[in-house]
Amino acid sequence: MPAKRARRFRMNRIHAILAPALIISIAIPLLSQKPQVEQPIRFRDISREAGFTTTSAAPLEKKYLVEMMGGGVALFDCDNDGKLDILSTNESSVDRYRNGGDLMVTLYHQNASLHFSDVTVKSGLTVKGWGMGIAIADYDNDGLPDIYVTGYGHNVLYHNLGGCKFDDVTEKAHVAGEGFSAGAAWADYDRDGRPDLFVSRYVYTDLSHLPGPGSKGFGYRDVQIEQPVAHDGYTDLLYRNRGDGTFEEVAGKAGVSNPDHRLGMGVVWADYDGDGWPDLFVTNDMSANYVFRNKHDATFDDLGVSAVVALGERGETQGNMAADFGDVAHDGTLGLLITRYAHQPLSLYHYNAAEGFVDDTYLSGLERVDRNMTRWGGGFADLDNDGWNDILVANGNFTPLIDVIPTDPRYVEPILLLRNKGNAKFADVSEASGLNNLPLQSRRGTAFGDIDNDGNIDVVTYNVGGPPSLFLNVTKTSNHRALFRLVGTKSNKAAIGARVTVTTTSAAGPVNRMDEVRAGGSYLSSNDQRLHFGLGEATVMTSVHIRWPSGETEELKNVAADAIYTIVEGQGIKDTVKLPALSK
Repeated sequence: MPAKRARRFRMNRIHAILAPALIISIAIPLLSQKPQVEQPIRFRDISREAGFTTTSAAPLEKKYLVEMMGGGVALFDCDNDGKLDILSTNESSVDRYRNGGDLMVTLYHQNASLHFSDVTVKSGLTVKGWGMGIAIADYDNDGLPDIYVTGYGHNVLYHNLGGCKFDDVTEKAHVAGEGFSAGAAWADYDRDGRPDLFVSRYVYTDLSHLPGPGSKGFGYRDVQIEQPVAHDGYTDLLYRNRGDGTFEEVAGKAGVSNPDHRLGMGVVWADYDGDGWPDLFVTNDMSANYVFRNKHDATFDDLGVSAVVALGERGETQGNMAADFGDVAHDGTLGLLITRYAHQPLSLYHYNAAEGFVDDTYLSGLERVDRNMTRWGGGFADLDNDGWNDILVANGNFTPLIDVIPTDPRYVEPILLLRNKGNAKFADVSEASGLNNLPLQSRRGTAFGDIDNDGNIDVVTYNVGGPPSLFLNVTKTSNHRALFRLVGTKSNKAAIGARVTVTTTSAAGPVNRMDEVRAGGSYLSSNDQRLHFGLGEATVMTSVHIRWPSGETEELKNVAADAIYTIVEGQGIKDTVKLPALSK
């Protein structure tokens, strides 16, 4: 086995069976990088005291696909005041949508520390419809984050005017889409300095001619609900940014149009092969996932069903929901997490040039996770700042009507928290985390970010039929951390697509951690675009290497831990905000 694979302690299932002695021998040096004293990861649900009380117009009895999908959330700073704000999509109902729908999003502005106000109408976010997903990006490079919202029937692009005021520019920009849009994410796929937008679309369904008992695909066991198996899908959309406030739809030209009409769900961009160009991953419900490799000429190659991540381990299609990329092994590759419907695995993969994508689900311990859960938004974050990315997943079945089936997952389900033990193996620590202390919800999208600027990553979840939940990370630890806000000059202003590699020293030698700036992912959601790194015991980052979306690189030496840094492309650190003192 190659030395690099041995070091990463990650092999496929066959290797794990044939070489147990080798696994033990390579685990010892990796474990030495882990602090010996482990502090439990703890969260506190502060949703109500934070001001999240908005009610939903959605019906309790959910029979149709558009009612079951739920939506996404986003963490972003809408007015650049240094405090994160929260955006959530809104549901509607069939009757209300036929009469114009509901506001597609709700914007909660953080006024004081951890208190939020609903400023949706005041901010101009007044387009009505049926909201689904959110992707945040500064598409015009003016330094202000803009909002793209997907939905049933139409989508909307809001241009940020400053001060959390927005203007609907959808028609002018030519990005309305049509049909049943789901996921969306931004990336500068052609590296021209302007963020472009990909949109996945789900099934063709007409709210004016809904199916009923006796219709094809209507009914699951004895429960009368609509199923996607009876529907065709749409093509997907790729909007190329022209730089003049308008976009050109080029999915067919670029090779990412989904000509098979697979049922698109989650969307995430990442440079999984490390060549400096953003690649595209699309999860598809009940059909093969898409893996599109960037060819550097504004077109993509589809890796096809031969890619391990496209189908199940026996070549079967699965109910894929969402995906996220993250560094779980410190070996220079990105891990890929895929969430799925019940009775199917929560899967972890990685990519290397020699083998392509490799399934790490069994070796990582994820095969032991309860499969009788319907998983939606999920992602990677270092939740205890020990230097290793953990996994959090939001769960909940499609409709409460299924609760009459004893063998199916419940409509409301607990959040899943998997702690990285420091060797790319995970342990379920959900029960002690505090994430499930209050009544359970049926959750969908998740967004990660440091909501109170204390150096701990907090979590927001989308809850079907209610306001979002805000989980404050109250983990007590002496581990160090750092956050980076990147500003492009030659690159797009928000540096979407930039890769940061942080190097620290340990008893076992140098440790490299990496992450990329992304604008959309998980299930229909958007994270805080500042990059967070847990550093464990390290008080200094010996190297901070940045590969900008433009292709330019720069390196900073001996950067102190425990601060939020603003780094401008080609100019180094321009601002430093110290983080609060560590808990002892």
